Amino acid sequence: MDFDFNLILVPVTLILGVIWLLDKLWLKQHKNAKTGSSKEVQAAQDNLATKKSAYIAALSEHNMFNQSGDQDLESISVDDAPMPVKQAEREYREAKRQASIATSQKSTQSSNEHFLIRWAHDYFPVLAIVLVVRSFIVEPFNIPSSSMVPTLYTGDFVAVNKYAYGIRLPLTYNKVIDVGEPEHGDVVVFRYPENPKIYYIKRIIGLPGDEVSYNNGKLSVNGQQVPSEQVQFTADDALTNQLYTPVKGSDPSREWDLSPEDAVMVAQGEERGARYFQEQLGEHTYLRRYLAPNLSHAEYSKFLQQPIAYDSSWSVQVPEGNYFVMGDNSDRSEDGRYWGFVPDENLAGKAVYVWMHKKPGLANLPTFSHNRSID
Repeated sequence: MDFDFNLILVPVTLILGVIWLLDKLWLKQHKNAKTGSSKEVQAAQDNLATKKSAYIAALSEHNMFNQSGDQDLESISVDDAPMPVKQAEREYREAKRQASIATSQKSTQSSNEHFLIRWAHDYFPVLAIVLVVRSFIVEPFNIPSSSMVPTLYTGDFVAVNKYAYGIRLPLTYNKVIDVGEPEHGDVVVFRYPENPKIYYIKRIIGLPGDEVSYNNGKLSVNGQQVPSEQVQFTADDALTNQLYTPVKGSDPSREWDLSPEDAVMVAQGEERGARYFQEQLGEHTYLRRYLAPNLSHAEYSKFLQQPIAYDSSWSVQVPEGNYFVMGDNSDRSEDGRYWGFVPDENLAGKAVYVWMHKKPGLANLPTFSHNRSID
């Protein structure tokens, strides 16, 4: 999730909103264009209808008309007609001319409306609704990596509750209403501390003030070991095949160049050596994924100043106003173990539901068969 759509949405909405307000209170171009000569046009159309009826009645009275329609009226010759018919015909043609002039004047008036004002009235209300929903209620995010497998897979689209941890202003991210606080085990979306333009999604392990420790596969919070039991889990083949994106540089930490076939082969081979443990943290029960020793290797953490592996031991104290997060795919997750803590102001919301899945590639259609709640 490497782009904040609000960087475009907020400025565009604000600009159109200012133009909309100026026109509403002062310029009034849109109002004039919309209603400027409506009364004149309506009066001209009503007069035309009256004169047309009178003309048809005069023709019928002298047995010169037995069909309806403008084309029939236009084709009727009144050169030798009685005077009442000629008078009615002249009045009808004059009414048509006046109606045409009134319509033309209204079109000219509409064309005088500046395109920015027209855009403001057309798009500002829609953009304002989208901005409010995305900023304060729910926002969609796409999962670009496998760091949260098996909870989330590459290609999942998740709905993020934006008010779970407080109402924040877009772009400035200042909290204006304190609604709630993160809890142990929540899956959260946040702005990556080392590059706030990028969004990450991980699971909260440590709250402010917590001591989080790890020893040979056992995770503990404040000295209490997180309940963990190895379980049998069969992953969906279609999702497993998407563990790795088949393009060069898909994983910045590894210089791989995988074809689509190679990506599937690597993913299936890795899955055969995966071990799953059911953990319970707070109100959440979820699966943590580890790889067999021959498939994983220790990677050095500048934050912990040591290599990280399944049999490692480490401990951190979470500062006030910060959170410690990890990915469920323990051996394939660049998380707090490598770069540190997440400040409270970086939180974007709580991931609550997978509402769509789409395999990478323009030719692949989205599917809703993998929809599920996020625990």
